[in-house]
Amino acid sequence: MKKMLSAGLLLVTLGTGLAEAQSQKNSPELYLGQNPPGSEPLVFAPDLISKADEYEFGSVFSKDASEFFYGVDIDGKTEIRTTHWDGDKWTEPEVLISHSAFSFNDPFLSPDESKLYFISNKSENQQSDPKDYDIWYINREEAGWSDPVNAGTPINTESHEYYISFTSGGDMYFASNRAAEPDRSFNFDIYKADFNTGQFINAVAADSGINSRMYEADVFVSPDESFLIFSSFRKTGLGEGDLYISFKKQDGSWSKAKNMGSVINTEGHELCPFVTKDGKYLFYTSNKDIYWVSADIIETLK
Repeated sequence: MKKMLSAGLLLVTLGTGLAEAQSQKNSPELYLGQNPPGSEPLVFAPDLISKADEYEFGSVFSKDASEFFYGVDIDGKTEIRTTHWDGDKWTEPEVLISHSAFSFNDPFLSPDESKLYFISNKSENQQSDPKDYDIWYINREEAGWSDPVNAGTPINTESHEYYISFTSGGDMYFASNRAAEPDRSFNFDIYKADFNTGQFINAVAADSGINSRMYEADVFVSPDESFLIFSSFRKTGLGEGDLYISFKKQDGSWSKAKNMGSVINTEGHELCPFVTKDGKYLFYTSNKDIYWVSADIIETLK
């Protein structure tokens, strides 16, 4: 009797395990049909997105995970590529924005996904030399995407503005070296610009839980503004640049940012964090490839 019960339990256990294994597989239309990671980071879509001879970074999925945008560095000049689920298969990745003289990178969708934001050193008229990096966007239209539009003030200045992410209400987080001392141009800080009546206002630097006299950029804010993940160069880091995380406290300030640890950070440079809209996966760039890992790691760092 015990043997029969043990065998029955084994069959149930195996059946449950197989069901769980199947549930761990993404359906083909999600995340390029890739098998999802667990607690150990994996290279995302090797040989399709993350290629050995290219430098990929700055990735973002749409809410339903059917569109994917990412940046690629080609000999020091960057371009934005995209692929999408066409109802039957994922399209071959293609160049969305590129130029012979200017760079385009760090794509990020607006909360309603009607705009794709990015950064570029392009001039307004495209006739003059590259300028400082500004934040731009293109509008989604019936025929495709519009021409690039500069996001204007108070977002952009005569200094550099990097990376973009949004709260669910449309407030923008980004990085800039506008307040850097002349001999410390690498000192980027993280800013927040409130979105009110259709426009951005009051770009304000984050508090000392986030910003320091070092480099803070590549910021991802959770839609509910409960946490920030960003890249920073600090003496406490494990490599050239690490990912750090901070959580919103009850009084509205940010907790002291902590290093996300050796599971994420290496001796190289980690940057460009993004958490998918379903809250399941953290994407980031490491060793010139795009990686993804279970977003459960965020809970362990609280």
